[in-house]
Amino acid sequence: MNIELVKLEKKHQLLLIEMIEEWKEDIEKNQTDGSPSAIFRHDPHDFGGYIKSIKDKEAVHSDRVPDSTFFCLDRNRNVLVGAVNIRHYLNDGLLLKGGHIGDGIRPSERRKGYATAMIGLALKECKRIGIKRVLMICNKENIGSAKSIQKNGGVLENEVVYPDGTVDQRYWIELRDE
Repeated sequence: MNIELVKLEKKHQLLLIEMIEEWKEDIEKNQTDGSPSAIFRHDPHDFGGYIKSIKDKEAVHSDRVPDSTFFCLDRNRNVLVGAVNIRHYLNDGLLLKGGHIGDGIRPSERRKGYATAMIGLALKECKRIGIKRVLMICNKENIGSAKSIQKNGGVLENEVVYPDGTVDQRYWIELRDE
Protein backbone atom coordinates (compact mmCIF):
# COMPACT_ATOMS: atom_id res chain seq x y z
CA MET A 1 0.00 0.00 0.00
CA ASN A 2 1.50 3.28 -1.12
CA ILE A 3 -0.47 6.03 0.63
CA GLU A 4 0.24 9.42 2.14
CA LEU A 5 -1.67 12.12 3.95
CA VAL A 6 -1.81 15.28 1.86
CA LYS A 7 -3.05 18.83 2.13
CA LEU A 8 -5.20 19.54 -0.91
CA GLU A 9 -3.78 21.36 -3.89
CA LYS A 10 -5.54 22.44 -7.08
CA LYS A 11 -4.32 19.23 -8.77
CA HIS A 12 -6.52 17.27 -6.34
CA GLN A 13 -9.80 19.06 -7.11
CA LEU A 14 -11.27 16.45 -9.49
CA LEU A 15 -10.14 13.63 -7.18
CA LEU A 16 -11.86 15.41 -4.29
CA ILE A 17 -15.11 15.96 -6.21
CA GLU A 18 -15.24 12.28 -7.22
CA MET A 19 -14.69 11.16 -3.63
CA ILE A 20 -17.18 13.57 -2.06
CA GLU A 21 -19.91 12.79 -4.63
CA GLU A 22 -19.48 9.03 -4.14
CA TRP A 23 -19.53 9.44 -0.36
CA LYS A 24 -22.59 11.73 -0.31
CA GLU A 25 -24.50 9.29 -2.53
CA ASP A 26 -23.69 6.48 -0.10
CA ILE A 27 -24.74 8.60 2.89
CA GLU A 28 -28.10 9.37 1.25
CA LYS A 29 -28.71 5.87 -0.10
CA ASN A 30 -27.52 3.81 2.89
CA GLN A 31 -27.65 6.31 5.76
CA THR A 32 -23.95 5.71 6.40
CA ASP A 33 -21.71 7.89 8.52
CA GLY A 34 -20.21 11.08 7.11
CA SER A 35 -16.99 11.18 9.08
CA PRO A 36 -14.94 13.28 9.19
CA SER A 37 -17.72 15.86 8.96
CA ALA A 38 -15.25 18.69 8.21
CA ILE A 39 -14.89 17.47 4.62
CA PHE A 40 -18.62 17.76 3.91
CA ARG A 41 -19.24 21.33 5.08
CA HIS A 42 -18.54 23.06 1.76
CA ASP A 43 -18.96 22.40 -1.95
CA PRO A 44 -15.76 20.97 -3.49
CA HIS A 45 -16.70 22.56 -6.85
CA ASP A 46 -15.84 25.93 -5.18
CA PHE A 47 -12.29 24.78 -4.57
CA GLY A 48 -11.02 28.05 -3.11
CA GLY A 49 -13.89 28.18 -0.62
CA TYR A 50 -13.45 24.50 0.16
CA ILE A 51 -9.73 24.90 0.90
CA LYS A 52 -10.50 27.91 3.11
CA SER A 53 -13.11 25.87 5.02
CA ILE A 54 -10.68 23.05 5.88
CA LYS A 55 -7.56 25.16 6.36
CA ASP A 56 -5.72 24.50 9.62
CA LYS A 57 -7.33 26.83 12.06
CA GLU A 58 -6.99 28.14 15.52
CA ALA A 59 -9.88 28.06 17.96
CA VAL A 60 -12.05 31.08 17.10
CA HIS A 61 -15.09 30.13 19.18
CA SER A 62 -14.98 28.81 22.73
CA ASP A 63 -16.57 25.51 21.64
CA ARG A 64 -13.92 24.89 18.94
CA VAL A 65 -10.32 23.69 19.09
CA PRO A 66 -7.50 24.02 16.55
CA ASP A 67 -7.67 21.28 13.92
CA SER A 68 -6.00 20.04 10.74
CA THR A 69 -7.58 18.14 7.86
CA PHE A 70 -5.64 15.73 5.66
CA PHE A 71 -6.67 13.56 2.72
CA CYS A 72 -5.39 10.05 2.14
CA LEU A 73 -3.95 9.67 -1.34
CA ASP A 74 -3.24 6.28 -2.88
CA ARG A 75 -0.15 7.27 -4.86
CA ASN A 76 -0.19 4.19 -7.10
CA ARG A 77 -3.67 4.90 -8.43
CA ASN A 78 -3.83 8.68 -7.82
CA VAL A 79 -7.10 8.29 -5.92
CA LEU A 80 -8.24 9.98 -2.72
CA VAL A 81 -9.37 7.08 -0.55
CA GLY A 82 -10.26 8.88 2.69
CA ALA A 83 -9.70 11.76 5.07
CA VAL A 84 -8.80 12.56 8.65
CA ASN A 85 -9.50 15.58 10.82
CA ILE A 86 -7.12 15.95 13.75
CA ARG A 87 -8.13 18.06 16.74
CA HIS A 88 -4.99 19.42 18.42
CA TYR A 89 -6.43 19.09 21.92
CA LEU A 90 -9.72 18.12 23.51
CA ASN A 91 -12.42 20.27 25.06
CA ASP A 92 -15.21 18.79 27.18
CA GLY A 93 -17.39 18.03 24.16
CA LEU A 94 -14.64 16.27 22.20
CA LEU A 95 -13.60 14.33 25.29
CA LEU A 96 -17.10 12.82 25.37
CA LYS A 97 -17.90 12.60 21.64
CA GLY A 98 -15.40 13.17 18.87
CA GLY A 99 -11.91 12.58 20.21
CA HIS A 100 -8.68 13.72 18.60
CA ILE A 101 -9.19 12.05 15.22
CA GLY A 102 -12.24 11.91 12.99
CA ASP A 103 -11.60 9.63 10.05
CA GLY A 104 -13.35 7.95 7.18
CA ILE A 105 -12.77 5.94 4.02
CA ARG A 106 -14.81 6.50 0.89
CA PRO A 107 -17.32 3.67 0.29
CA SER A 108 -15.61 1.99 -2.69
CA GLU A 109 -12.30 1.72 -0.80
CA ARG A 110 -13.55 0.24 2.48
CA ARG A 111 -12.42 -3.17 3.75
CA LYS A 112 -9.07 -2.91 1.95
CA GLY A 113 -6.86 -1.90 4.89
CA TYR A 114 -6.81 1.81 4.15
CA ALA A 115 -8.39 2.87 7.46
CA THR A 116 -5.76 1.08 9.54
CA ALA A 117 -2.93 2.53 7.47
CA MET A 118 -4.46 6.02 7.39
CA ILE A 119 -4.93 6.06 11.16
CA GLY A 120 -1.27 5.07 11.52
CA LEU A 121 -0.28 8.10 9.44
CA ALA A 122 -2.65 10.34 11.40
CA LEU A 123 -1.05 9.19 14.65
CA LYS A 124 2.34 10.30 13.29
CA GLU A 125 0.81 13.74 12.66
CA CYS A 126 -0.60 13.77 16.20
CA LYS A 127 2.84 13.00 17.56
CA ARG A 128 4.38 15.71 15.36
CA ILE A 129 2.06 18.37 16.84
CA GLY A 130 2.76 17.21 20.38
CA ILE A 131 -0.16 14.96 21.29
CA LYS A 132 1.07 12.10 23.47
CA ARG A 133 -2.21 10.31 24.18
CA VAL A 134 -4.85 10.12 21.45
CA LEU A 135 -8.57 9.53 21.98
CA MET A 136 -10.51 7.89 19.16
CA ILE A 137 -14.24 7.25 19.37
CA CYS A 138 -16.41 5.07 17.15
CA ASN A 139 -19.92 3.72 17.15
CA LYS A 140 -20.04 0.25 18.68
CA GLU A 141 -21.76 -1.11 15.56
CA ASN A 142 -18.86 0.06 13.37
CA ILE A 143 -16.75 -3.09 13.79
CA GLY A 144 -14.33 -2.09 11.01
CA SER A 145 -13.53 1.21 12.68
CA ALA A 146 -12.99 -0.45 16.06
CA LYS A 147 -10.62 -2.99 14.49
CA SER A 148 -8.63 -0.24 12.75
CA ILE A 149 -8.28 1.64 16.03
CA GLN A 150 -7.27 -1.51 17.91
CA LYS A 151 -4.67 -2.42 15.26
CA ASN A 152 -3.10 0.98 15.92
CA GLY A 153 -2.81 0.35 19.66
CA GLY A 154 -6.25 1.54 20.76
CA VAL A 155 -7.27 0.34 24.20
CA LEU A 156 -10.99 0.47 25.02
CA GLU A 157 -11.61 2.68 28.05
CA ASN A 158 -15.39 2.56 28.15
CA GLU A 159 -18.66 2.76 26.25
CA VAL A 160 -21.07 5.67 26.33
CA VAL A 161 -24.79 4.99 25.85
CA TYR A 162 -26.81 7.92 24.52
CA PRO A 163 -30.54 8.59 25.11
CA ASP A 164 -31.36 7.36 21.57
CA GLY A 165 -29.79 3.99 22.39
CA THR A 166 -26.64 4.39 20.29
CA VAL A 167 -23.38 3.33 21.90
CA ASP A 168 -19.95 4.86 21.32
CA GLN A 169 -16.69 3.17 22.25
CA ARG A 170 -13.82 5.31 23.56
CA TYR A 171 -10.28 4.13 22.78
CA TRP A 172 -6.97 5.63 23.95
CA ILE A 173 -3.73 5.25 22.02
CA GLU A 174 -0.42 6.00 23.74
CA LEU A 175 2.14 7.57 21.40
CA ARG A 176 5.58 6.44 22.45
CA ASP A 177 8.93 7.96 21.65
CA GLU A 178 10.80 5.80 19.20
